[in-house]
Amino acid sequence: MSRASAAILPLDAGGDDLARVGGKAANLARLVRAGFAVPGGFVLTTTAYAAFVSANRLQRFIAATASAVASDDPVALEQTSQTIRARFTTGRVPADLDADLRSAHARLGAPPVAVRSSATAEDLPEMSFAGQQDTYLNVVGPDALIAAVVKCWASLWTARAIGYRARNGIAAEAVSMAVIVQTMVRAEASGVLFTANALSGKRTEMVIDAGLGLGEALVSGQIEPDHYVTTPGGRILDKRLGGKAVSIRPRTGGGTETLDEDAGTRQALPDSVITELARLGTRVATLSGEPQDIEWAWDGRRLSLLQTRAITSLYPLPEGMPLEPSRILFSFGAVQGLLDPMTPLGRHAIRALAAGASRLFGFDYTPDTQPALRTAGERLFIDISPLMWHPVGARLFSRVLSMIEPATAHLLASMSGDPRLRTRPGATLWSTLPRFARLLTRVLPRLAYALLHPDASREGLQRTIDASLRAARAQCDATTTLTARVALLEEILTRTPPFVITTFLPRVAGGLGSLNALRVLTSGLPGAPDAMEATRGLPHNVTTEMDLALWQVACAIRDAGADARFAGTAARTLAAECAAGPLPDDVQGPVDEFLERYGMRGVAEIDLGRARWRDDPTPIMQVLQSYLRIDDSEQAPERRFATGAVAAEAAIARLADAAGRTRGGWLKRPLVRWLGRRVRALAGLRESPKFYVIRLFGMVRAALLASGRELSDRGVLDRADDIFYLDLPELKALGSGEQRDWPALVVDRRARHARERRRRQVPRLMFSDGQAFYEGLGAESGTRELTGSPVSPGIAEGIVHVLLDPHGARLAPGEILVCPATDPGWTPLFLAAGGLVMEVGGLMTHGAVVAREYGIPAIVGVHEVTTRLRSGQRVRVDGSTGRIVVLEE
Repeated sequence: MSRASAAILPLDAGGDDLARVGGKAANLARLVRAGFAVPGGFVLTTTAYAAFVSANRLQRFIAATASAVASDDPVALEQTSQTIRARFTTGRVPADLDADLRSAHARLGAPPVAVRSSATAEDLPEMSFAGQQDTYLNVVGPDALIAAVVKCWASLWTARAIGYRARNGIAAEAVSMAVIVQTMVRAEASGVLFTANALSGKRTEMVIDAGLGLGEALVSGQIEPDHYVTTPGGRILDKRLGGKAVSIRPRTGGGTETLDEDAGTRQALPDSVITELARLGTRVATLSGEPQDIEWAWDGRRLSLLQTRAITSLYPLPEGMPLEPSRILFSFGAVQGLLDPMTPLGRHAIRALAAGASRLFGFDYTPDTQPALRTAGERLFIDISPLMWHPVGARLFSRVLSMIEPATAHLLASMSGDPRLRTRPGATLWSTLPRFARLLTRVLPRLAYALLHPDASREGLQRTIDASLRAARAQCDATTTLTARVALLEEILTRTPPFVITTFLPRVAGGLGSLNALRVLTSGLPGAPDAMEATRGLPHNVTTEMDLALWQVACAIRDAGADARFAGTAARTLAAECAAGPLPDDVQGPVDEFLERYGMRGVAEIDLGRARWRDDPTPIMQVLQSYLRIDDSEQAPERRFATGAVAAEAAIARLADAAGRTRGGWLKRPLVRWLGRRVRALAGLRESPKFYVIRLFGMVRAALLASGRELSDRGVLDRADDIFYLDLPELKALGSGEQRDWPALVVDRRARHARERRRRQVPRLMFSDGQAFYEGLGAESGTRELTGSPVSPGIAEGIVHVLLDPHGARLAPGEILVCPATDPGWTPLFLAAGGLVMEVGGLMTHGAVVAREYGIPAIVGVHEVTTRLRSGQRVRVDGSTGRIVVLEE
């Protein structure tokens, strides 16, 4: 046997060796071993590709040429592809490989064959390269086979493949290619089968596209195929015949030819074969463990499977959740302004908080058994099924949702006739009323006190918070081992929800309830302003106080004459200098004081595993540089905030006067003033519960990082922050000394997290049958005018600045900030912004609340606004109507 023979394997061999046979061949090998009908053939492994590249000295040339091109430059990508592929076509196949390839073809019976790529970065679980490389059909004779194999290798470097890999962070030197050679199927019909509906995401539907002849006519877009929709069991739900104007057939002597068919009235597959194909697809999906995109061919007698790959466009479902009855899942991130994936410990902590909250109602759940939060795509989703299946619960939830995520509320309202939202037998809230009653006995007296004595209630809350945090700090300081620190985290996660709900809720409810009552009482009154004007310059909001404190740091820098240095130095350099302490004392002091009080905050701070400002103050330095560009005294944040507070008091007076002119005005006028005072005294506390939790998280996070550093010093972990890629039970095992390959586990989870961060679209709402909804408001609007939900009144014109992440960005004063979502870690940018536009959010989400307090016009829920608007455009943002008009391109 020659050396090259090791580079050729039977089709059913090497199925688990992706690096050797590539994704497509590995998938086919699994099908062959499971007994599915797959055309016979063999695989040229990546060893063969490497031998060809080495013999022709191509490796360095390829790496240098492919890595030098930008992924978003189509002209350069095409030129690069032509340059690389030209070198392949002039290369020679090593003699021993040439001989063994001819022998393998002869052992197959020397039939006409199909030559297909199987790249090592192709048809993988996390991404699909469907159509990125070339396929050669009806290859006749050994000489033609060898030429087709070389062309197939060369197609690893098509323009679309080079660009796709670059966009997904796959280095040129990290890919290789195997080649599959299979006996041709003389297909009467062929096409693709999706074992889940790739458009809607439904796992309860299968979709078949079928054309006549070979599948090339379908995949190349030359025909309108038949379109069949079935259940996984094969019951046909829908059937639409396509035009099928042409077919591609094998040609005598090799290659293919295109024939006119005019078969619009002819069904490509009989119903019985449609059913058989659907059942076959169900078996393949079960074998693969996930929905599949399958290419198939029918020769008039039997079905053959040509390839299968995962449908990577589907959003993942929570593990273990049944498809039916379909449950309703709402994005936790849409509420929190966090569309990124969360770390494993971050998700576990939120689930633990949910379990802790359940104890107030007499339930004894653990983080893993609590039913409210499920993980999908490394993100959390809230199971709202029990609410939506009850008529009262659905109405209440819809009202709340309209204030925090109006796009999803609108979506649910549009689906009122969907059978998945119908009331279910046994879906009753009566059994839970006694549980709520016990909670109300603790909350209502505090609510009454807060309404009667708002200032005293708020001040009492602050004393309680301070005492609780001092106790938590003492506990944290006393822990010195990972085991003790994990136990403390578990204790904090258990006790915090009942404390927050019974202590914060009465005050916050008093403020927000007063605001809602004010809106109802004054809605539509002639001459009355929007009741939301009462929240301008709202005091006692910890997020607003944080932003204004950072502005004072900027003022200190300017007073010290260090503003020129700050403006001219890279933010990361300033952050490093701040950590080292060489900044002037009159600058270092204010910066240190800010980080002492607010350093536990940061973007995506609800995720315990995400970095904080004290870990890396670079974002703070970037914001300070933006603040130092504000030279208009009228735009100074404290002036804007004070002006807003005066405007709010005036708005309350106007609301009271408008109410006083109506029937019963003698009672309504003082009631409006009474409600307005409660709004000003209590509504600002809306941000306080989260800030309290984040301060607790900051303490425990610092302690866990200390343990992480100790473990990395001992070689147990690679990095200190690896600790956040383990959940609580795993941290307990780690603390007890359990021997596992912890670094390998963390590497796998970091890779999953990185893959999910590249996902651009995250559903706001999905069903457990897989159907996912991504659209916000105004999804059908044109590019010149977009619409969303207005959350902060006023009109602003300015230059668009699109940001997907606040890190690395400085906002020029007056720019319109356009972003996917915001949490408190984004809000320091608001002081420089002229307006705010977000893809998700609602009237009472963080960004909207702070925008109103600063007097910044804001619109939320605008579908794909970060791609529909571009940085540099000039727009008008109307925060009263929800309209965004593009003024200049």
